[in-house]
Amino acid sequence: MPIHPLSALKPLAMALAVLVAPAAATAQEFEKNILTGGPTGTYIQIGRDIAGLLENCGQTLNVRESAGSLENFLGVRQRRSTQFGIVQSDVLEYLQTYSAQDPEIQRAIDGVRIAFPLYDEEVHILASREIETTADLSGARVAVGVEDSGTFLTATLMLDLLDLEPAERLTIGPDASLERLRAGEIDAFFYVAGAPTAIFTGSDIDPEKFHLLPITDDVLRTVYTPTEIAAGTYPFQDGAVEVVAVKAVLMTYEYNPRRNDYHAQSCIAVSDVANLIATQFDTLKETGHPKWQKVDLGDIPPGWDVSNCVNTGLSPSYASSCVPAPVVPENQTNTVYRQRICDAIGC
Repeated sequence: MPIHPLSALKPLAMALAVLVAPAAATAQEFEKNILTGGPTGTYIQIGRDIAGLLENCGQTLNVRESAGSLENFLGVRQRRSTQFGIVQSDVLEYLQTYSAQDPEIQRAIDGVRIAFPLYDEEVHILASREIETTADLSGARVAVGVEDSGTFLTATLMLDLLDLEPAERLTIGPDASLERLRAGEIDAFFYVAGAPTAIFTGSDIDPEKFHLLPITDDVLRTVYTPTEIAAGTYPFQDGAVEVVAVKAVLMTYEYNPRRNDYHAQSCIAVSDVANLIATQFDTLKETGHPKWQKVDLGDIPPGWDVSNCVNTGLSPSYASSCVPAPVVPENQTNTVYRQRICDAIGC
């Protein structure tokens, strides 16, 4: 989908130049980390599902909280022992679009690769009942997410595309946003997350005072993917809500196993995770977050390459160092599905 230039996003280039602090190493096991999101978001639940696959065969994938997509992208590029990060597709498109114009962005994306596409993330705008349409966000007090998050980029893009100017833009996270909305200190807040997301599933959001804002603007439904949040997804909903969505993508780095031992071990970790996701995909759909039901592992975002280490793990002849216990033979459904993934990405 096309992304428009935004003067409000110029600080992104500066953020991309900042190194992320390295994670501490462990002596017992080669350290593996996945950057996800906040404690009540969908990313962290997806990360825990993937970590569970490795836990079943005696390995550890540390699930790390983060500010969101921008931090996750930077972490995969710059943070040691961080092999995975979940990133929104519009963040990828922004980076891809402006990399040719900005050397700092080009350096930041160098070596970052696709592991797997995941699911569509709905754009939630929780608002007071006085805010009835997106047009009402002009002149309102709106929280747009913290500056390292995909929510911040998506909210900024959407407000710009609709030529809306809130009276106040607060760069705070979803938990703080919900607290301030309840207190009457803001009028609405954006949160991009796969539904259902935990922050909205409690019973403490008063349906008489608050609602999910429908996103029905033609321009946004052209740029983003039109979808709906089904009735009953959240306790405060009084019906289905039309919204738009962006895709979540699992990213990794292009490790060269011939470069050094760290690259070799990281490539093995990436290959193992790719192999487990492909061969245990039915398990993820049955026992993981409901969004696994919507994942198409062959739906690769355009303009980005798939990691060679991922391709290695998808090979039928791959000998994984992570063998689940007990060993479950790959069923015919997974065999066919894995071939379909390989057909799509050329492994």
